[in-house]
Amino acid sequence: MSAAPTGRNWAGPWPKTPGRLLGTGLIRLYQLTLSGFIGNSCRHLPTCSEYGYEAIARHGLWKGGWLTLFRVSRCGPGGSHGIDNVPQTLDGRLTWWAPWRFVSAGHRCTAGK
Repeated sequence: MSAAPTGRNWAGPWPKTPGRLLGTGLIRLYQLTLSGFIGNSCRHLPTCSEYGYEAIARHGLWKGGWLTLFRVSRCGPGGSHGIDNVPQTLDGRLTWWAPWRFVSAGHRCTAGK
């Protein structure tokens, strides 16, 4: 029997580098302050802030930040919906000097029914 998660953010192991701590800290600050006012309408599971926290924790501030930015852009009207998890690993073509390639990196939604 596994224990229930202690929070809504990803609790897996991740390196606590300064960039990752900064990124996850900013997302956590958003969750504790503004999310109650402007959040609560995400069209995906996990929510965009949970996705951002996990993406930055797993892939670092630069790559996780781009994944988060493109995920939030898909959340608006006319965007996708459903289950959209953070990719476990990233393709080798996703480099720091080509951030536009991150548009399709995490875009594997499955509609929840």
